[in-house]
Amino acid sequence: MLVSGALSLTPSVAGGVWYGGRGLHAGGSTANVTIDYITIATPSNSTDFGDLTASMEDYGSGCSDSSRGVWGGGYRGGWSNIIDYITIATTGNATDFGNLTQARRENGACSDGTKGVWAGGWNGGYLDTIDYITIATIGNATDFGNLTVARTEPQGCSDGTKGVFAGGKNSSGVKVDTIDYITIATTGNGTDFGNLTDARWGCGTCSDTTRGVFAGGQDGSLIDIIDYITIATTSNATNFGNVSFSRYGSTGVSDGTYGVFSGGWNGGYLDTIDYITIQTTGNATDFGDLTRTSHRGGGMSGD
Repeated sequence: MLVSGALSLTPSVAGGVWYGGRGLHAGGSTANVTIDYITIATPSNSTDFGDLTASMEDYGSGCSDSSRGVWGGGYRGGWSNIIDYITIATTGNATDFGNLTQARRENGACSDGTKGVWAGGWNGGYLDTIDYITIATIGNATDFGNLTVARTEPQGCSDGTKGVFAGGKNSSGVKVDTIDYITIATTGNGTDFGNLTDARWGCGTCSDTTRGVFAGGQDGSLIDIIDYITIATTSNATNFGNVSFSRYGSTGVSDGTYGVFSGGWNGGYLDTIDYITIQTTGNATDFGDLTRTSHRGGGMSGD
């Protein structure tokens, strides 16, 4: 460990999003059912939480409310429409929640603390689908609207009002720098927000009540770039710093102060965990390691 000691944080509801003390990373890589967790305020290695209902790889993306975490989609022996849920404060295995409107992998997710939203993905073709659920109520997802561009691997985050989905590959298989936004409380199609500093797919993403952060990814080569936006204000992204080394397919979580990026790929699957202070631009710092290597897992935070 390059960092020791505790980082101070009081978990709180801010801007409609619950920024709790626990971050979770589920699935990723091949035939992986594992759920790991960390205490975001305390740099250290992750701990086993439990298991998903079935192995999940390729961005079965996650989001949460104040108590419940959900993961939807991914690849589970085929394109998956499965939604799993857990109670974040209680370690244990996931339970079936319902299903997405379309089976798919490589989708992005975000939440306003009430609704969970999934966007884009791949099921043999590039998708512009946006689905939503009410996280506190078990059941199937409902159509929300559509992204501005059908694409795979658009990664999502939220300030509690707007949800944003950044990057990906379009129906020609071409990398994009597109950032879309939605107002999560109001169903409808995505709207253009601006552009990333570099067109790419497979970023790790997280946010606080004002900033969204996009880390790493691939633009034909692996990159270490971190970008950020002010979510309330449509505009292009700005350079934040760099992750510890170039990689894509990491999973991002936040407690409202710190952003943490775990796993990924740089020629092999990784167990690396980095962190940043979201309001302070600069390079990421070592946090610890996952219990296993993982690429394209799904993350969320809560308490």
